[in-house]
Amino acid sequence: MSETPTVPEHDRRHTHPTTSPRSVFWRYWAAATVSNAGTAVTALALPLVALTVLDATALQAALLAAAGQISWLLLSLPAGVIAQRVPLRRLQVTLDLVRFGAVGSLPLAWWLDRLSYPHLLLAALVTGAATVLFDIGNSTFLPAIVPPRQLAARNSVMSGTHAVTETAGPSGGGLLVHAAGPVGALLVDAASYLLSAVLLRTLPERRPAARTGHGTLRLIREGWTYVTRHPVMLPCMLWATATNFVCAALVALTPIYLVREAGLTPVQLGLVLAMDGIGALAGSAVAVRLTRRFGTARGLVGTTLAGGAAALLIPLTTSAADAYWFALGNAGFAFGVVIGSITTRTHRQTESPPDLLSRVMATVRFVSWGAQPLGALTAGLLATYAGTHAALWTVCAGALLPPLYLLAVPVGRRRDLA
Repeated sequence: MSETPTVPEHDRRHTHPTTSPRSVFWRYWAAATVSNAGTAVTALALPLVALTVLDATALQAALLAAAGQISWLLLSLPAGVIAQRVPLRRLQVTLDLVRFGAVGSLPLAWWLDRLSYPHLLLAALVTGAATVLFDIGNSTFLPAIVPPRQLAARNSVMSGTHAVTETAGPSGGGLLVHAAGPVGALLVDAASYLLSAVLLRTLPERRPAARTGHGTLRLIREGWTYVTRHPVMLPCMLWATATNFVCAALVALTPIYLVREAGLTPVQLGLVLAMDGIGALAGSAVAVRLTRRFGTARGLVGTTLAGGAAALLIPLTTSAADAYWFALGNAGFAFGVVIGSITTRTHRQTESPPDLLSRVMATVRFVSWGAQPLGALTAGLLATYAGTHAALWTVCAGALLPPLYLLAVPVGRRRDLA
């Protein structure tokens, strides 16, 4: 059986006849890899700029994390319609250039001695908004070049690669911060967006099938109705929402706790954060085989429950000497989350009608990823009024709630999602 992906009829007119679909996937993969690697560096460098260069408070650091994520709440739903109506390659290249300008402005402002906390917040907002539009577009591109039987494997490739960048990014970012300072490390991310734009420019133009005669609100409502009435997608979306809330809260607390409470250096911080990527890489490597053997629903519940239990190891770290608890707990939690992500994303991509896919993905991300700024803000408030360590314990205990929810609904008692 041929492994060459087929291109839907409505996309073939936008693809050069000599273009290999397999080549398109790997160029798409390369652009995403370069961009994600730079973003992983920024995930370490941006809060360190706030904490070490601008002397930000815990609440300001949490607001910075929320600023980078608030666009999932504000833009996800219209992004699904935009991705359906505009040429995807042109949109992606433009958004990469916007992110290049936003991140690149920070080192320039620092060099001119004009860097400020409001500038940092604005850069996070602009980059976050561009990322929302970019990711929604990307979510409709992959199913267009990969047949349904290969989607789980290709999603595993993308998730595994993302895990590698998350592993190498923070550790490499720690070394960059040590050598050039947190502001200097942001130059790497800016360059990554520029290189991603160059790679994406080589792809054939793609335009998903657009429906004419319907207003934006009606198109959004159709996607929303489909997801909220679906017996599997709705509970999976609620699981993802609770999981993302916990993830965002943990991300917001991590640099504050490890730098100010546990006393880790930037290099040590990068190494601990890299364990998140190692856990995600392990999860992406076994996700398909595990869910085929035990069932997609059982695999989702079992691995996320184990990951939530592993998260309870994280607060056991109190100093650099016992930072291994944080690293192990982070890796275990990421292992479960990435398997759940691959499983539920593949289900959405294969079960959704093609003309609804971009709006289904936008609806799910609006709800589930929209919880991220709320998680970050909640973590900041907890750290401010109850202390960072108490906030960390609360968040990590909350990691058990999403899989327990799945066990309480009918989906969690099935063998497979489909």
